[in-house]
Parts: sequence; C-alpha cells; structure tokens
Amino acid sequence: MQLPICQEIELQLQGSVLHLTLNRPQARNAMNLALVQEVMSVFDAIAERRDIRAVVLRGSEGNFCAGGDIKDMASARQAYQQGQVDPLFELNRAFGRMITQVNNAPQVVITLLEGAVLGGGLGLACIADIAIADINAQFGLPETSLGLPPAQIAPFVVDRIGLTQARRLVLTGARFNGYEARELGLVHFVSDSPEKMDALLEQQLQQIRCCAPEANRITKALLLSVGKIEHEALLDQAAAQFSAAVMGEEGVEGTQAFVEKRAARWAQSA
Repeated sequence: MQLPICQEIELQLQGSVLHLTLNRPQARNAMNLALVQEVMSVFDAIAERRDIRAVVLRGSEGNFCAGGDIKDMASARQAYQQGQVDPLFELNRAFGRMITQVNNAPQVVITLLEGAVLGGGLGLACIADIAIADINAQFGLPETSLGLPPAQIAPFVVDRIGLTQARRLVLTGARFNGYEARELGLVHFVSDSPEKMDALLEQQLQQIRCCAPEANRITKALLLSVGKIEHEALLDQAAAQFSAAVMGEEGVEGTQAFVEKRAARWAQSA
C-alpha cells in the first residue's frame, strides 16, 4: 500500500525506516485534527508493510510537539455551542485512537524528543518503543493548569512511568528536562547535541536491523498483551507462536545463519 500524501506531516522512506516529521512549526507542532488524521492514515498504510521495520517520529524546527492545538479546541467549542453533537468528544477521542494505533504498530517506533514535549506530545513519547531525548527538552502535562484533564494521555503515562509518578506530574503540571525524563523511565537515552542524537538513532536502527521483522512484530504484540490476556492463555498463545516461528522462514534462516557464523538475510539486506 502506498504512503498517503500529507500536508501536516512530512514523510521520508529511507530503506526500511520511515521518518515521520510533525510539520506545524508555527504552532510548535501542536496537533490539530488534520494532523491526527494524517498520522492515522500513515499507520493504516504501513500496517501490513513488512518492508518498513521502524518508524522515527520527530518534530520540525526544534520542537517535538506542544500538545493539542488550542485553536482546534476553540473551534470545536464554538461548534458545540451551535448545536453540533459533541465535537469536543470526537476531537479528544480522535487523538486517543491515534495514540493507540501508534502504540500497537507492528514496526519499532522511535521518538526523537526536542524542545516542547507537552501534553499529547508527552503522550506520544510514552508509547515509543525507543525514546531519545535532548537534555534540554521540556516535558510536561499542562492540561490541569488549563482547566482540562489529560483525558486520552493519562492511561499511557501510568503504563509508562507508574501511578505514583504519574499522579505527581499530572496533578501539578510540573515541567522537567531530558535527564529527569530518563530517571522517570519515560525515555531511554539522553543526548546533549544533535550529532549525538543522530548517532544514538543510528545505533538503535542498526540493532533493529539485526532482528527479524516478523519476530519483532510478534514479540511486540506479546509484550503489549501482558496483563490484558489471562496469564496461562497468553503463555499458550506464545508457545504456539514460538512453534510456528521455529518452523517458519525466519526461524530456519536465523538458526542456519547462526550455525554458519554469518549474518541473517534480514540483517544483510537492511
């Protein structure tokens, strides 16, 4: 399936890696409904693309994402006052559907976090398989200071850093930098320069290329199923997947490459 043509985001496919850049620099890449829908259309298009093994999310011109676009909220409020059926609900839920879709993507999702990482931007950081932050990035959940709950974001924040820390951050609107984000377990790596961030990204991509794409897809789905499927049923499902993998193309190639002391085909062709 071809990648969609987008206005609010930029797409660049480099080999097996899709670079997706939020491109609303005039609003610090705050998310409006059009941007949310474009991100969803991209992840719809790549859901079955086994040739795309990683997606790198970042923002343009030094900011990752400043959250939701206040102008969109104001327009939805006006529409609600004019009698439309709760456009504010639909606006909010659209973001929730988008972040859930990105969370469940079969590809490895990497976020590069610079500048503003606020509200919904922090929510996106929370669903990254690998998150790399600039030390001076500004993280925060300012919703309650605006009289709003972080409605679609809160569950992902709790999953990422735990209830104790989530309560403090959400109920105070605290701001924090890349170092504290790493201490909280929100991000994995911290960079002190664009060059180091690029080097960290390439290091992670090289490691991903060494892993079989279908095995990664199955493994990610398994990890996301923990706590959502009954324990023994999940282990039964995992055993069936393991058996199929051993007999499958990747399992045969991987074990043969190991015996022959060579790189597997997916690593050679990356």
